Amino acid sequence: MATRISRDPIYRRRRFSAETIELCVRWYITYSLSYRDLVAMMAEREIVVSHTTIMRWVLQYVPEYERRWSRFARAPGSSWRMDETAVNVRGGRHYLYRAVDKDSKSVASLLCTDRSMEAAQAFFRSAVAREGTPWPGKINVDGNKATHRGLRLLRDEDCRWRTVQVRTRRYLNNVVEQDHRAIKQRCASMLGLKSFRSATTTLSGIELAHRIRKRQYVLPVEGHERAPSLKELWDAAV
Repeated sequence: MATRISRDPIYRRRRFSAETIELCVRWYITYSLSYRDLVAMMAEREIVVSHTTIMRWVLQYVPEYERRWSRFARAPGSSWRMDETAVNVRGGRHYLYRAVDKDSKSVASLLCTDRSMEAAQAFFRSAVAREGTPWPGKINVDGNKATHRGLRLLRDEDCRWRTVQVRTRRYLNNVVEQDHRAIKQRCASMLGLKSFRSATTTLSGIELAHRIRKRQYVLPVEGHERAPSLKELWDAAV
């Protein structure tokens, strides 16, 4: 009698192996590859898969991979640099709000449809709600009046915001503006994201790969005589 192969529950009823799914998702969010590039690369391994199937894998598994990686996350610092950068979604301009600490470690990100006060408040609420993220002591922002007003009104919502020092020093935001480049370069090869939902999930995956690249996770990987490969890190986390 054939024995059942042990499989991660998230891959049950999937025709493709867990290794193939993880490989496609990892390569897509890490490198400047299109879905059709991955189709061709899988064909070289004699694996026939459509680009729409890989897209569905990204949308389904990125949130789960984020959750599993978060168990090993290092806490960022309490001095934040916050800025937003434009992202093309379905032919329209959207804004990706991002924050890093003074050492360029990613804090949080949130895709919004505009640069309004409500968008800024939504970003800050989501940032402090992230598990393992310390409450900010200082936040450096640009001159967007909506962001400043949003922070002022948050003080009435939660008294802890009253202790946060808000600064507007342009040179301090150089670190987050430089950090935007990795995200923007990856988005450039996508030729625009097709929906807000897919954009949100895909950008979350790109941010995850960016944090991994910046070594923001501590993983129990054996074999300390050499640095673990990216595949070994993913195997340990996922």
